[in-house]
Amino acid sequence: MEMIVRECREKDIPAAVRIWNEVVEDGIAFPQEELLTEETGKEFFRAQTYTAVAEETESGEIYGMYILHPNNIGRCGHIANASYAVRSDLRGLHVGEKLVSDCLVQAKAHGFRVMQFNAVVATNTHARHLYERLGFVQLGVIPGGFRMKDGHYEDICPYYHEL
Repeated sequence: MEMIVRECREKDIPAAVRIWNEVVEDGIAFPQEELLTEETGKEFFRAQTYTAVAEETESGEIYGMYILHPNNIGRCGHIANASYAVRSDLRGLHVGEKLVSDCLVQAKAHGFRVMQFNAVVATNTHARHLYERLGFVQLGVIPGGFRMKDGHYEDICPYYHEL
């Protein structure tokens, strides 16, 4: 399996929406609760600084995606934020690592100086290990900062990475 990470194109929107919605429906990682439609997804992805997909080169299948945007405005506008989504049937194949690595390059290319993740759920151990392996630093713990789909609360761990 060979993969490339590239900018999201119009034809990728349906797959990107499906992958995004899968993570939202899981209710254990993204703060969003509303699912995207193809139309709202197109608007949402276009509003980002950069949206990318991981594409399997032979089949053209979309395996995952990410969005990159400012974490804040004005004097803090140089800090980026991003979200990553990988198809559930393809997790564990290093798709996420390719997405995060590409995102760090794109963030720097778009003029950001720092990548900050505000709400990494403490129980999302695979993501946390990946971020730490790629040089992200945990800033602490926010107790009960994330409401899981079943209604209980989990801690969140903010992370940052200097670009």
